[in-house]
Amino acid sequence: MATNEQLDKFFQSTAFGVVGASTDREKYGNKVLRVYLQQGKKAIPVNPKEKEIEGVACASSVSELPPEVKSISVITPPHVTEQVVELAIARGIENIWMQPGAQSAASIEKCRNAGINVIADGSCILVVLGYREH
Repeated sequence: MATNEQLDKFFQSTAFGVVGASTDREKYGNKVLRVYLQQGKKAIPVNPKEKEIEGVACASSVSELPPEVKSISVITPPHVTEQVVELAIARGIENIWMQPGAQSAASIEKCRNAGINVIADGSCILVVLGYREH
């Protein structure tokens, strides 16, 4: 499990990017966005094909996220996560939480080499934040 120190650092961001956000309420990319909103946190969905999700304007890419976003949740297939990590490093993202199934050894190693606080041990943000289905 992620350490309390890792979690504290992740949640210090004033806004959070949700990479792989989906309009489909059954998908984890939607549930992760909603758990942030349920907890009163500012979350910005990242989806190149949508204008808004759950009433929140989308960023088309990690590189389009505003400067206040220091932490991102990633809900993408592992080969996409590797590209997301590259963009996150270039953008100066400090914390990346890879939801279970999004991580790959290469993406985790890239994060560690770049000094990014990476949570990719199977910890689920929906559990940590207490997601409730509405």
